[in-house]
Amino acid sequence: QVQLVESGGGSVQAGASLRLSCTASGRTFRSYDMGWFRQAPTKEREFVAAISWGGSMTDYVDSVKGRFTVSRDNAKNTMWLQMNSLKPEDTAVYYCAGVLRSGLPLRGRNYDYWGQGTQVTVSS
Repeated sequence: QVQLVESGGGSVQAGASLRLSCTASGRTFRSYDMGWFRQAPTKEREFVAAISWGGSMTDYVDSVKGRFTVSRDNAKNTMWLQMNSLKPEDTAVYYCAGVLRSGLPLRGRNYDYWGQGTQVTVSS
C-alpha cells in the first residue's frame, strides 16, 4: 500500500500562484501513475491533472491547461502541481491519488490510493 500526503494549499488572491506537493511513503512510488483531483463545495470531484510513472506523459483538464503544471521526482517520492494565474473557480480541496502504472490513459482510471486533501481558496 502507498500513503499519500498533500501540502501547500492556502488562501491567495486571483492571479497568484501556489505549488502543491504530494509525498508518498510505502510501496515504490515509481510503480504508480499519479493524479491530482479537486472537489469544490456542492460539486463532484473532478480530474485536474495526471502524470505517468516515469513522467513522460501528462494530461490536464481543459480549464487548467496553460496555467497548471504537474511534475514528479521519483527519487524524492514526490509529485507537484504548480498552479499559476489562479482563478476563484479554482477554489477547492485538492487531492493527490495513485494507481498502478499500466500504460492506460491517465484520465478516467480508478485511482486506488488517495491523500487527505489540501484546501486551496482563491479570492477575487
